[in-house]
Amino acid sequence: MFAVVKSGGKQFKVSKNDIVKLEKLAGTPGSEIKLEEVLMIGSDKKGIIIGSPFVKGAIVTAEILAQSRNDKVVIFKKQRRQHYRRKNGHRQPVTHVKIKDIIAG
Repeated sequence: MFAVVKSGGKQFKVSKNDIVKLEKLAGTPGSEIKLEEVLMIGSDKKGIIIGSPFVKGAIVTAEILAQSRNDKVVIFKKQRRQHYRRKNGHRQPVTHVKIKDIIAG
């Protein structure tokens, strides 16, 4: 069984026991969260259920493993022959979660 969930403006295909990096979510490591924006659920027995826009009553439960920051993204601006160079970096905060269960509505 798998589900497609929406979190942080992005969509993730998840299954039970998957470890996923999501945009930062509130919570401490060890706490449980519920992802209620489920776009699609697929299984071998029931087939595929597609929501419009979300599957009614579907919930994906997950456990927060860690709060950390992603790899650095380097921003480099340059204009040739103008003695203009700017280098900057950014690390986006992320939450590592482990998918516990997928409950179809």
